[in-house]
Amino acid sequence: MRIASVAAAWVHFPIAAEQQHVSDFGRVASFDAAIVRVATECGLVGWGEAKNAAGSAGVYGGLVAVINDDLAPGLIGRDPRDVAVIWEELYSGVRGHFALSRGHVFPDMARRGHRIAAIGGIDLALWDILGKSLGVPVWRLLGGRKAVAMPAYASGGWADAAGIGAELAGYVARGGFRAVKMRVGAMDGAPHASAARVIAARRHLGPDIALMADAHGTFTVAEAKRFAWMVRDCDLAWFEEPVAADDKPGMAEVRAASHLPIAAGESEHTRFDFRDLIAHRAVDVLQPDLAICGGLTEAARIGALAAAHNLQLSPHLWAGAPAFAAGLHLSAASPASAILEYSLGANPMLHALIEERFIPVDGAIAIPDRPGLGITMREDVLRAHTVAA
Repeated sequence: MRIASVAAAWVHFPIAAEQQHVSDFGRVASFDAAIVRVATECGLVGWGEAKNAAGSAGVYGGLVAVINDDLAPGLIGRDPRDVAVIWEELYSGVRGHFALSRGHVFPDMARRGHRIAAIGGIDLALWDILGKSLGVPVWRLLGGRKAVAMPAYASGGWADAAGIGAELAGYVARGGFRAVKMRVGAMDGAPHASAARVIAARRHLGPDIALMADAHGTFTVAEAKRFAWMVRDCDLAWFEEPVAADDKPGMAEVRAASHLPIAAGESEHTRFDFRDLIAHRAVDVLQPDLAICGGLTEAARIGALAAAHNLQLSPHLWAGAPAFAAGLHLSAASPASAILEYSLGANPMLHALIEERFIPVDGAIAIPDRPGLGITMREDVLRAHTVAA
């Protein structure tokens, strides 16, 4: 089996005005990503996804170019089933042969950002092909699934203090969720305003619905500590990205100053970033985004780090269909996972791009049992929403 082609496209789905929301990223008017198609000489096709931003905040021409012009040419003729070997070669670039022969990485100088996301997009497609070639779902290749469905939390929560309780309660009613997440931080202007919204949410939901708060890394250390103190009686399941991802010591300071579990990782690249989060004692929940961190190969390594340090794994799944499906397979196979993210903001990249539907039932998402990632791409829809190069 040999790779015949690797092609990425910038896919852009506009979001209807009445479905848009506003956060610290601005108004989310579309959902964009780089969708990767890897085809083999024998006819098997795998699908992947790479991201460099949230929602409509990103421009994907550069990321697509890294995949198509930098990485793709060297993959033609390779066996796509050599997933981990290809990952290491792409990560170490021209020194990949040293990395494989000497047993340690020789990282390419451009090893973060676009390059890692590009590697991840290709990696997801290779896992899809590997599963299809063997006629088994990816979770089988990872060691088996621990459940046919996993609990999920509804991820959204942008309303003001007067409306946040009803918004989150609507999520509970819509999918039977027993856990919900809301956004806080710079979008509110000050920690006390965020705290007021969290307090209002908890009052409306009562004590039996788990509640998470996500600051998107927008608080300073001092602000995050003040916020955590003000919501100390709200029984938050976790406080997500309290400070910027670049400030790991600051995140550790917030964790040490509060009883709140800290979740982070959607902005991190590779197992090495997550190793540093753990070494700083900065987190309780690791949240790799499989379209950013380096794909499923790297996310599985991150999951192993979580298990080794008795931490929880909960992938960032605000994503399109390939990355979301890969996150389901990873979570189903990881001993460190307990709950899935399910976006309640408009997400056409998840719902319109594939034939299948990921529908919450009693607050849980079924783990696909179809071969590969278990998704069937609607290529006509993809072409209709591809941005011309």
